[in-house]
Amino acid sequence: MDIHKNARLTPLGRERLVTMIVGGQTPKAASQAVGVCPRTGRKWRDRFEQEGLGGLQDRSSRPKRLRKPTPPEVVERIASLRRQRMPGKEIATIVGVSPATVSRVLNRLGLAKLSALEPAEPPRRYEREKPGEMIHLDIKKLGKFNHIGHRITGDRTGQSRSRGVGWEYVHVCIDDASRVAFSKIRKSERGRCAVAFLKAAVAYYKSLGVTVLRVMTDNGSCYRSHAFARACRRLELKHIRTKPYTPRTNGKAERFIQTSLREWAYARAYLNSRQRARELPFFMHRYNWHRPHASIGGKPPISRIDLTKDNLLRLHT
Repeated sequence: MDIHKNARLTPLGRERLVTMIVGGQTPKAASQAVGVCPRTGRKWRDRFEQEGLGGLQDRSSRPKRLRKPTPPEVVERIASLRRQRMPGKEIATIVGVSPATVSRVLNRLGLAKLSALEPAEPPRRYEREKPGEMIHLDIKKLGKFNHIGHRITGDRTGQSRSRGVGWEYVHVCIDDASRVAFSKIRKSERGRCAVAFLKAAVAYYKSLGVTVLRVMTDNGSCYRSHAFARACRRLELKHIRTKPYTPRTNGKAERFIQTSLREWAYARAYLNSRQRARELPFFMHRYNWHRPHASIGGKPPISRIDLTKDNLLRLHT
């Protein structure tokens, strides 16, 4: 409930008022004690006697009935024209009512915004059947720093000391079927670094017994370079690029970046970016081997990789 800052009585105050009156005090004395007029005190006493504690709550100021309500046939006509995507003023002209009436009717029907006429597109989720059928690549740019920054401390004093330190680029890769992820920090987001990361990612999945067949990326310049195309041909990978301005197509990589920022990059107050970089392998190990993943039934991603006992001991000791 929205109470005015200068309101003398709240529901609790009204209850205290009527308790004083019922207890034997006169309406005038009880009302003066709480700072209202005797008429107000008698009003709340009467409501309490008729309705009990429920009568001390705020009531709607809307009248119980309107003198001249908008006829139902006019409301139906307004709704029908609105579903033809007509603006409110044009509807008012056609129906013969004021624009304010049209606006009230559309608000009551939930049709004030044109987006209400277009039901939200249901999410189209997909998942490859086997690990390695497709991996998703993306890059996150992070600023370097020499001391704890204002994002953690909230203090912007001296933040200029980290200016000119530069950037580092977190290249990420996640398998579509298993959600097993791989990530490295590179010096740039150019084609040479993207190719080096692609080769490292393919080698990592190969160490798990997974053969990569496809790679999906956005339309960044490094992924459109000739060097990246040659690397895909040499590794016998089919390169799939997302539709421009449609990041949800590569949503698994985008979601992994969010998780990485929340649970690694911004999870604690690092002394500097070098310390943050040293923590990345530990986060990746926890993500792949121990952290429950909601989209695969609360199990860690590595559970979807068919590892033999020998490989399990070799990789997790």
